Amino acid sequence: MPNDFADIDASRLQLFLDGHFGEGGPMRLERIGGGQSNPTFFLDHGTRRMVLRKQPAGPILKGAHAIDREFRVLSALAGTDVPIPKPVLYHAENDVVGPSFYLMECVEGRVFHDAALPGIEPVERRAIYLAMASTLAKLHRIDPNAVGLGDFGRAGNYFERQIARWSKQWAESPTRDIPELDRLADWLSSNLPPDDGQVAIAHGDFRLGNLLFHPSEPRVVAILDWELSTLGHPLADLGFCSIAWHTTPDEYGGIRGLNLAALGIPAEPDFLAGYYADALPTGLLLPFHVAFSLFRFAVIFVGIADRARQGNAAGDNAEQLGKLAIRFAERGMRAARVQPSIGS
Repeated sequence: MPNDFADIDASRLQLFLDGHFGEGGPMRLERIGGGQSNPTFFLDHGTRRMVLRKQPAGPILKGAHAIDREFRVLSALAGTDVPIPKPVLYHAENDVVGPSFYLMECVEGRVFHDAALPGIEPVERRAIYLAMASTLAKLHRIDPNAVGLGDFGRAGNYFERQIARWSKQWAESPTRDIPELDRLADWLSSNLPPDDGQVAIAHGDFRLGNLLFHPSEPRVVAILDWELSTLGHPLADLGFCSIAWHTTPDEYGGIRGLNLAALGIPAEPDFLAGYYADALPTGLLLPFHVAFSLFRFAVIFVGIADRARQGNAAGDNAEQLGKLAIRFAERGMRAARVQPSIGS
């Protein structure tokens, strides 16, 4: 087994799989790159292919890397029309691969890490973006109580609580040389919109790179990476997904500054219209929601940089991502001055 799996006891994992699924022959583990949080692997057990997702090794902040929550939300959505990889099993103990982990089915498809979608025809690019919009609306149409997720998070005052949470995480970080982030946190606290009481299953990291598309069709076949999922406001997900239109390609793969018309990528108002066409009645996406999403992502970048300094980051480019925090804070302040472009 390759050296990058040094923290996984292959023989112990093989025995565990044989005990659950029967002796299936040789086991093969292959790391899936691109993640920054919970290490993820293709796992072949004989002829059966699955995906293993586990907590990282080393110290873990309270509430972070919530593998159990990922498995719970996937299990709850398994009987709905929301496209997800089918969950297989969850193992809470640290006696197999170290930390807790879960297995899910392996879904074949395409992941687009470049939001400009190179090599794709303009017509398909547009269809891919509109499929992303309608898939998000489909998730937000699910009643949390109907699928057993009524207690998956707190209801009400979502943005107030989230600003407090991410501001606290920022305040507790050893990184303190980003005054723009302080100013953005203050602006958000002073410009909270009235709470309208809307509650949805919020993915928390809904973007193109966390969607699996059909191998040949512009159709989402699985939403990936549910670590940040909770009960939240639908406009938090929509604002986060809209970040791409406010950041440049060198700022975590945004599309700002590209010739969207030539590429076939919808302008932001068209993307939002695609969401609202399929969503439950939902309020106006305000500059606040986009600014909040940029603030949250900036704090996430800070956390990645902090983990990199501790030698506990899952991605190879963690230090580089950490440097983006200041640019996202600046983008957040710019977004706060932009007028909304579409309503429900």
